[in-house]
Amino acid sequence: MEKKDFEAWLDNISITFLSLTDLQKNETLDHLISLSGAVQLRHLSNNLEILLKRDFLKLLPLELSFYLLKWLDPQTLLTCCLVSKQWNKVISACTEVWQTACKNLGWQIDDSVQDPLHWKKVYLKAILRMKQLKDHEAFETSSLIGHSARVYALYYKDGLLCTGSDDLSAKLWDVSTGQCIYGIQTHTCAAVKFDEQKLVTGSFDNTVACWEWSSGAKTQHFRGHTGAVFSVDYNDELDILVSGSADFTVKVWALSTGTCLNTLTGHTEWVTKVVLQKCKVKSLMHSPGDYILLSADKYEIKIWPIGREINCKCLKTLSVSEDRSISLQPRLHFDGKYIVCSSALGLYQWDFASYDILRVIKPPDFSNVSLLGFGEIFALLFDNRYLYIMDLRTEKLISRWPLPEYRKSKRGSSFLAGEMSWLNGLNGQNDMGLVFATSMPDHSIHLVLWKEPG
Repeated sequence: MEKKDFEAWLDNISITFLSLTDLQKNETLDHLISLSGAVQLRHLSNNLEILLKRDFLKLLPLELSFYLLKWLDPQTLLTCCLVSKQWNKVISACTEVWQTACKNLGWQIDDSVQDPLHWKKVYLKAILRMKQLKDHEAFETSSLIGHSARVYALYYKDGLLCTGSDDLSAKLWDVSTGQCIYGIQTHTCAAVKFDEQKLVTGSFDNTVACWEWSSGAKTQHFRGHTGAVFSVDYNDELDILVSGSADFTVKVWALSTGTCLNTLTGHTEWVTKVVLQKCKVKSLMHSPGDYILLSADKYEIKIWPIGREINCKCLKTLSVSEDRSISLQPRLHFDGKYIVCSSALGLYQWDFASYDILRVIKPPDFSNVSLLGFGEIFALLFDNRYLYIMDLRTEKLISRWPLPEYRKSKRGSSFLAGEMSWLNGLNGQNDMGLVFATSMPDHSIHLVLWKEPG
């Protein structure tokens, strides 16, 4: 058939085809397909794919593609990355989507990093770590062996763990290697705190002492308490040391001379925790940068102003029950903004600016659960059997880790949290090192450590 005749025939057929019903059109196509050979069928197959499948990500402006992708969950996005190289390129470049996904997992976000591929990789790393937590596979354990009597006092800082024992010694351990760096002869230790040069110990002999690591020499002895000293804290800038005792008092000392500057009274139970910290919020009673002392007993938390002045009066007393029917556990958290303490009813969080209770967190069967660490995203808790991680945004326990039969202590000094920056959000670098340490009945120290992400 000549081209001219063919075109006229095709026009007539097209006009007739358009006048048919959908059913008639389908029957016509079925008949034409049945008459087609391999060449025609291949041609039909190739053209149908182009007509029916439209790559909207390729056709849309990038801004519209990103807007649509925001509505998909991360797991679906990862599946979509497998569609084609073009889809993978577009989806991987959607920085905001991956940043949001990381935030939802409890990950810290550095907004200054704008490399799109970086955030997809961060998400993949984050989802792996969170899966390990959910499957109870994120941690591993080890032990420190070296004391010959009860280990009561523990303190952790920058990869180093200090242990104080009834064997009249204190040891400084490198947690990553398990090696003892220093071992010095002391008195019995109920509380310890250290820095690079010195160790401060509170003792069952009613005194506080300062020791030099390198020589083991006692550089200062603080005498004045009439009961065991359960907690100590100090600040070199202020040249102040504070101690809480079973004699119901808190004493403020000159760190360099050992002179008692003040005795703070008002507690009616053993003072089991003292915390010296800078205030980070403004209120009628304090300003950012002011030093604040918190002291806690079985029923109350007292707040004191601390500075270079000797005298100070209690700013506020916090409690969870006026009739003392509910006791506080000796695990106190204060970061300059919030005070957090646990009781048999749950976790209490106070706003430090107003002293109001912001919330009470009550996980299931909380009566035996104690506080170890509290951050912006996560809290670290434990009981007689497990170590727990709670997502504070949902107040649900997201992970747990079994604990051995550790040595119990009502005054709370024989267990502690390790690295705690991850409680404000994981970032792929702070999930390493010590998570938890506790003393054991055989005088060893049981450690729970982050496992490599794998």
